Amino acid sequence: MFDTTAVLEPTFVESRHGRGTGLLIECDGKPLHAIDKAYVMTRLAAAGYLLLRGFLSDVDSFAALVRRLSVRVALDPARSFGGRDTVAQKVDAGFDAVGLHCENANSPFVPQLCWFHCEKAASLGSQTTVCDGHRVWDALSPATRRAFLQHDIVYSRRVEAAKWKLFAFHRLEGRKPLEQITLRDVIGDNPDLSRTEVTLEADGAIRYAHRVAAAHPTLFGERIAFANSILGPSFNYEKPTITFDDGQAIPEAMLCEIASVSEACTENIEWQHGDLLLIDNTRVMHGRRAIVDPARTIFNALSDLR
Repeated sequence: MFDTTAVLEPTFVESRHGRGTGLLIECDGKPLHAIDKAYVMTRLAAAGYLLLRGFLSDVDSFAALVRRLSVRVALDPARSFGGRDTVAQKVDAGFDAVGLHCENANSPFVPQLCWFHCEKAASLGSQTTVCDGHRVWDALSPATRRAFLQHDIVYSRRVEAAKWKLFAFHRLEGRKPLEQITLRDVIGDNPDLSRTEVTLEADGAIRYAHRVAAAHPTLFGERIAFANSILGPSFNYEKPTITFDDGQAIPEAMLCEIASVSEACTENIEWQHGDLLLIDNTRVMHGRRAIVDPARTIFNALSDLR
């Protein structure tokens, strides 16, 4: 099922995770620096997401792996950091269930890769969820697929000054002091904003409207994936307004179909201490079941492969 052009380490054991193409990779206690980039990305291209289990890992080695396998790290200004390196951020989004979404897909700055490290697994429930956009697209009705091929969607929301300035500061990797950050540092000549309208408000907040396809090719191929944040959360930010690009609301019946089909294609990540999860954020949506064990500790990182 999986491409074997990358050499399989003899101490790595691969097996299918869930009902789709997700892959569980287990080992006998090797350090994370033993993982080869070509091997990981070859597997990710085929599987959509990888669950790594049995490696020697902590927050700092997790951060080091993210940096080694990525060309750029992205950060969420609303989250706190973990470890010595400003890569891993603690997942803190309350205790309610979190809807399926691609990380930051309701903004112009969508990372290609989404990473998770489980420092402490929950004793009960509290699973992270994953949903392959390829499977969702194939299961949607012809009428719904046609609507999302004919129309992009538009996310509109307001972001407070402190949050967008801190985002720009980290995106510039500290090359400009935070107190000197301006809207130009976010917009500039950035091609990511070619389909986005941004307005600066009197109090320093920005309001943006971002147009993007809800169904699209992915990082690794041209096959269409229904991968977006239509069902997603807004715990640390204002909830966005989501419409078709002609200004029309997405019909309620269509939203119900999307939710039902997505749930049928969703897999639970039953965390174990030290697990790592790597997601192709252009193909696979993720979310969370309700937290029933608040001692659960998960760290997240976002990055680009190219």
